[in-house]
Amino acid sequence: MADIKAADVSKLRKATGAGMMDCKKALQESDGDFEKATDIIRKKGQAVANKRADRDATEGAVLAKIDGKKGALVVLNCETDFVAKNDDFVAFTNQILDKALAESPADLTALKALEIDGKSIEELVTERIGMIGEKLDLSFYEMIEAEKVVAYIHPGNKLSTLVGFSKDTDIQVGKDIAMQIAAMAPVAVDKENVAPEIIEKEREIGREQARLEGKPEAILDKIADGKVNKFFKEMTLLNQAFTKDNKKTVKQYLNEVDKELQVTGFIRFGLGS
Repeated sequence: MADIKAADVSKLRKATGAGMMDCKKALQESDGDFEKATDIIRKKGQAVANKRADRDATEGAVLAKIDGKKGALVVLNCETDFVAKNDDFVAFTNQILDKALAESPADLTALKALEIDGKSIEELVTERIGMIGEKLDLSFYEMIEAEKVVAYIHPGNKLSTLVGFSKDTDIQVGKDIAMQIAAMAPVAVDKENVAPEIIEKEREIGREQARLEGKPEAILDKIADGKVNKFFKEMTLLNQAFTKDNKKTVKQYLNEVDKELQVTGFIRFGLGS
């Protein structure tokens, strides 16, 4: 059996990110062959991934970042909060996020195919599974582009938002709106941005609730319209009460800042929400 030196173990650990003992065992199993040892570690990651495929990965890191006029948001899931808070796990998620910002992949599948140091992101995630011993899943990625983009990460890395504006604005204004989106979880910017099927669903819920309460059939549509209007007020960003001053709407707040300033779009992702 080859004499396994500490320097060889350290070199393999640096190349794969695996633990020292795993690297030593892989080198022993491969009789000191560095490439074979690397393959052993990769196969271990895939084996652990297969073994844990049916586990729930509901924890993780939700991170957002901007680069000029674009921003990206990614979610890397894991099984436990302990791993989610680990500095290496957060750093790995940030590495994926930086790659997304640099390359602007079209979708999640394209992001997973991008390479970092000669390996696809999908391969790197699988390798991490072997290192950590938990199921990991790169589950979400989206980008937004606008004249001004602001990112917000809620403390704990479990909720992040991105918001785009039609023109440059004060960073505090951007942060106010990004935090509004985080806190109030709107489904659209304004009424006209809500999908027709969602509106019809709310209207039907309103009708059925009124019917169950024994309201006359003749006024069910009027009650349903009221239900839809309440939905718009509570669930569309511009019509929500502004969290920092609920006497005004978000739209009123923006008009006070700059009548020409518009929200062009937003992304919000929260674990468990």
